[in-house]
Amino acid sequence: MKRWYLYPFSVMYHLVTSIRNVLYSLGILKSTTFETPIINVGNLSVGGSGKSPMVMYLADLFSKRYRTGVLSRGYGRLTKGYGITNYESNYKTVGDEAMQLFERFKNRFVIGVSEDRVFGAKKMIKEMDLDVLILDDAFQHRSINPGFNILMTDYNDPYFKDFLLPAGDLRESRAGAKRAQIIMVSKCPDELTEEIKQYYISRIRPKPNQKVFFSSIGYDENVYSKEKSLPDNNLAYYDILLITGIANPKPLLKHLSKFSQRVKHLKFKDHHNFTEDDIKNIISEYKKLGEYKLLLTTEKDYVRLKTFDYLQEIIYYLPINVNIDKKEEFDKIILSRILS
Repeated sequence: MKRWYLYPFSVMYHLVTSIRNVLYSLGILKSTTFETPIINVGNLSVGGSGKSPMVMYLADLFSKRYRTGVLSRGYGRLTKGYGITNYESNYKTVGDEAMQLFERFKNRFVIGVSEDRVFGAKKMIKEMDLDVLILDDAFQHRSINPGFNILMTDYNDPYFKDFLLPAGDLRESRAGAKRAQIIMVSKCPDELTEEIKQYYISRIRPKPNQKVFFSSIGYDENVYSKEKSLPDNNLAYYDILLITGIANPKPLLKHLSKFSQRVKHLKFKDHHNFTEDDIKNIISEYKKLGEYKLLLTTEKDYVRLKTFDYLQEIIYYLPINVNIDKKEEFDKIILSRILS
């Protein structure tokens, strides 16, 4: 157990969340259902479990065939209410995750933010004439019934080994996994044996209506700045200052170790709102590096860090993707949901 001394509070938390889920299951608390297909990508735990790359994957997949929308809360933004991401938006108005999507895909699909998921979904579907809507991190938002849930769980910290807040990191009990149609074990090592897969499936114990898939993180073969790109194998020539404000930077550090052993890491909390003092510290550390140096960050952090004038011309980012085992089967299940 992670924080065993807080277990009594977890018992209380379990009682509250369980009563809430029962009230939704009995229909006492209202859950809105939509005719338009809605796919939700969420998790049981706090912190990163690979939701963002999965949302990007689904949006890319759907938008090639259907009028697609993505709706998130807009975590970390300084605004409230409903909004659509456009060329005038920035991370302060829509949040870093919405901006990350927009920076990569531009107008391939509609990206909305709203802390009221029901209101946001109704407005997006009607005004944007959507064929499908993807919900980002709404597994615990029972006021909206997505019809199809993809539950993400980290290979290195799966929900079946975790405990409820505050003793552990679960937002609700493990029983909540039964609401998912697909359980995706994310951030798996590149070489995953069938024996290990079967072990995870045996611990997850999927219901007859559930399917377990496995995925790993994939990185682009280039790093990008405002106007340049650099092949990843060229990273070996540089002293690298890595800046992260994500929940779990370990996979990225492991990936970079393939190219360079000269990586200095400045770690900030997830969705960190960088200040002028932070930037001064980053610049100071950057100047300490050797003659050949590189300032590198994640794709999500880039949308915040590039707003600082001094960093715009020198900072690079590394795009992230998801590699899905049995991809064809996964795509078929997901696309059939829209056609049903």
